[in-house]
Amino acid sequence: MSLVRTGRRISSGAPKPGEGYGPDAEQRVAGVGGWSVGAQANLAALMRWIAWGLIALGPLLGGLAYLSVPSTSAAPAPKAAPSAPTASGGQGAAGFATLFVAAYLSAGRGDEPKLAAYYPPATGLQLEGVSGQHRGEQLTVVRLRQSEASVWSVTIAARVIGVQTPTSSAQPGVSPTGPAEPVRYFQVPVATASGGGGVTAYTALALPAEVSAPPRAKSPEMVYGAMGPALPTDPRTQAVTSFLTAYLTRAGAELDRYLAPGTQLTAPSPAPYSGIAVDQLAVEGESGSEPTVSVPGDGTTLRLLVAVRATGQDGVRLPLTYALTLKARAGRWEIASLDSAPAVTRPTPAPSASGSPAPAATPTP
Repeated sequence: MSLVRTGRRISSGAPKPGEGYGPDAEQRVAGVGGWSVGAQANLAALMRWIAWGLIALGPLLGGLAYLSVPSTSAAPAPKAAPSAPTASGGQGAAGFATLFVAAYLSAGRGDEPKLAAYYPPATGLQLEGVSGQHRGEQLTVVRLRQSEASVWSVTIAARVIGVQTPTSSAQPGVSPTGPAEPVRYFQVPVATASGGGGVTAYTALALPAEVSAPPRAKSPEMVYGAMGPALPTDPRTQAVTSFLTAYLTRAGAELDRYLAPGTQLTAPSPAPYSGIAVDQLAVEGESGSEPTVSVPGDGTTLRLLVAVRATGQDGVRLPLTYALTLKARAGRWEIASLDSAPAVTRPTPAPSASGSPAPAATPTP
């Protein structure tokens, strides 16, 4: 009896020898892994279409993104700071004019190039006289005024000295230099401009012009009364004498004992004088000549103008004037400050349109 084995034969999908490749074989191969060749082709085509679509939509999407950004005004780019101002202050122009006047006063025949360094047209001049025959001394700027945006008018004061020639002879009893030369004034216009590299360039617009002296200002009214003798019995004279003696003759030794609390002063060193004499006092708001022998209550302040004779190390006495503020404490006067200038009264205001009286002048604090 023969046994017959039944069952299904499972195909691996690979053709056996002799079967070849045909439609059935393609179906067998397509079944490997559950992915068909047609599906692969469809996916590749889909990916190509998606890529082309994105390429086609790229410009449109970019335009929409640009239009969707809110419009804002762009901040202006910061400007670079100039390396140098086109017009400098008057200090440089004043120094330039001082050097120009010094060269101008001593210039003579053949010195035209020296002046051209300050004023270029000077090369066409024909100077006369001997170079160095005259010279300027004590050159000082007495007026500085800006006439244009980049032009300064500088007035220089100078004492012009004439150098004596070797052949001249002085008369007996007469100084070789003669009488003291008066001060003369020269006005110079100076233009300024940027010279590059952070510097300022200068040039004179003309030769110096000799002008008259500046007007003298009227002295303002001061808060002090008339100068009167400094009496030895006056507590104010005693305080001022003690303070100035320590300040001018002892190089500040024991100076603190004469100062009010909180006041700090530094005395000249080395001591310039060997002796001090207080000659006169002018007291704030005091017009009478009655002697003062008492000290008011603590905290009272008083301003003084003090005339002093200071004896130098050579024995010559030199007049000096000090503006001081005193403060009362514990029955004596102390030095509250060495003032930089005498105190002046404020000018009286003009009457108002309503005719009300103007307030009286008050001293400056």
